[in-house]
Amino acid sequence: MNTEAVEMPRQSRLQLVRRGAAAGFPIVLGYIPVALTYGVIAGQSGLTIAELTLMSVLVFAGAAQFLAVSMVAAGTGAIEIIIATFVLNFRHFVMSLSFMNRLRRIALKAKIPLSLGLTDETFTMSSLHKREAKEEYGSWFYASLMLTAYLSWVGGSFLGGLLGDIIPSRLSESMGVALYAMFIGLLIPSVKKHSRIAYIAVIAMAVNYVFQLWGISQGWAIVIGTLAGGLCGIWILEDEEEEV
Repeated sequence: MNTEAVEMPRQSRLQLVRRGAAAGFPIVLGYIPVALTYGVIAGQSGLTIAELTLMSVLVFAGAAQFLAVSMVAAGTGAIEIIIATFVLNFRHFVMSLSFMNRLRRIALKAKIPLSLGLTDETFTMSSLHKREAKEEYGSWFYASLMLTAYLSWVGGSFLGGLLGDIIPSRLSESMGVALYAMFIGLLIPSVKKHSRIAYIAVIAMAVNYVFQLWGISQGWAIVIGTLAGGLCGIWILEDEEEEV
């Protein structure tokens, strides 16, 4: 018997919303502590609770928000922050294209708002639930998944901003280590998969350091280092693929 020919049972919108929320719950468990840390660090950097929460509402990108907060703390200008976060989040274009290609049966008016909820985690989780893309109301599943993750991130950021004024100063200052831990956590899995990515990271750090020695502001040094590392990666990773 061909199991692929068996028609899947139709599910209601409510059922798909519940399943989406359940699928997003593991993301919530990971987001809340990171969002709390972001809120505390953002508050220390001089952002008000309203500002740091609004950043989570509008940006919804953990790594980019940590980077932006660190640049704000260093007194970096708005243009440098915008360019740096744009470069860091450029991978979202690729994720969006892949996600949209999977949702061929879903209307464009649903695809556009869904793309705004894509993060590394929601993209990964949605990739594990491909069957829902074939459901009549499949967009409700993905919307519920992303909204669950989104609300936990925004809520955690707000709570972190509140706790920043309550928790002991030594504890809040030590949470600044989370900034470096997050970027190292993003780097290590990539290095394990492609060892030459370590070269890209070293090049980016070296360029950043040299330009700061030359008197370039920290913000522009980060932007130049990021672009230099990305451009070098085109040839470094291409050579690695040829050797495989």
